[in-house]
Amino acid sequence: MEQDRVTAVYLVETAYSLERAAASIAGEQSTGTFTAVPGETDAVKERHGARVERIEPLDDTDTPSLPGAKTPPGHDGKYRRGRVTVSFPLHNFGPSIPNLMSAVAGNLYELQELSGLRLLDLELPEAFTVRYPGPKFGIEGTRKLTGVYDRPILGTIVKPSVGLSMEELSALVEKLGKAGMDFIKDDELNANPPYAPLADKVKAVMEAVERAADATGKKLMYAFNITGDYDELRRNHDLVVKAGGTCVMVSILSVGLSGLTYLNQFSEVPIHGHRNQWGMLTRSPLLGIEFTAYQKLCRLAGADHLHVNGLNSKFYESNESVVRSIAACTAPLLGGYKAMPVVSSAQWAGMAPATYVATGNVDLMHLAGGGMLAHPDGPAAGFESMKLGWEAAVQGIPLDAYAAQHPSLQRAIEKYGKG
Repeated sequence: MEQDRVTAVYLVETAYSLERAAASIAGEQSTGTFTAVPGETDAVKERHGARVERIEPLDDTDTPSLPGAKTPPGHDGKYRRGRVTVSFPLHNFGPSIPNLMSAVAGNLYELQELSGLRLLDLELPEAFTVRYPGPKFGIEGTRKLTGVYDRPILGTIVKPSVGLSMEELSALVEKLGKAGMDFIKDDELNANPPYAPLADKVKAVMEAVERAADATGKKLMYAFNITGDYDELRRNHDLVVKAGGTCVMVSILSVGLSGLTYLNQFSEVPIHGHRNQWGMLTRSPLLGIEFTAYQKLCRLAGADHLHVNGLNSKFYESNESVVRSIAACTAPLLGGYKAMPVVSSAQWAGMAPATYVATGNVDLMHLAGGGMLAHPDGPAAGFESMKLGWEAAVQGIPLDAYAAQHPSLQRAIEKYGKG
């Protein structure tokens, strides 16, 4: 791509021609408006205008996907769909994520000419690397901190999500740590609530982590949810690091990409990026943004880990979409910027083979809340079953056959495999 331009790919639906829709996108997001104005000279358009690079027609539909769409006189009743590629001059907004989003998304979703619009992908020039150094830890740094190599980092989510006392939380973390757990994260619902202030949680959890480490020689990584306003992000991060914590978590859509960028400026530990609220941006197939595009922005802003849902999860997303998301997080971006995909949601040991077959990859986190904590023989057996599930997957051994030699895996199949 041209190093002085940003390229955006859209899925477009329109009652007009795709050419007109593409021109509307390019004009609206650069030099144009609804009518010609005196200042929009040929010279201005040449230097600052967005450019339609490619139009790929797809199918037609008889029904608009979004409300409020306008139709042309004599409309034939068809709504045309296509992939439209538009490039934008970098000097219009500079290497700035907030202003980039105003250009490639902005008011586009409100244009009457469009009955559907989805941002599919972005290509960014090297200039963004100067402003945004990307993840500080990523896959390699996270593996070094956890001491886990040659298999996924396996972990769990604190459940119940809210309501545990500090004593109950501490006992759970210590038990899991002594069982050899790699990683534990706060639920996105639990950050710094009045009933369990973060300072109290950090103290209780880190004391448990250290007791477990003294017993096992292995220090698990705990991702503390530090989501909050800007002033809280620094204060909460520093609280975790001072106590010896090795990971912080933020809900990216709560703090925004600028909040993530801010945190990355001073973070001394990996940033675990949770994507709760994601569905409102992407669930409609002709609206919002594809994860392929969004994760690039998250990586640019500094997320070391990124949630991608899981196969056969409790959410609407298809397995094919999850697999694309996993691959997207590690696809080349600006010479580096790899993030660790975090596979979660209704996961258990039995999902390891399907995940490995679909991705061919062990460079990921595989998290199971109920799939570990509700194991019939307890959380430690749940963790062991996850390890065994991945051993079977990587070695190509049928799960049932491997389970015949490993009771914790067999018990997991009996409980979770019936669903």
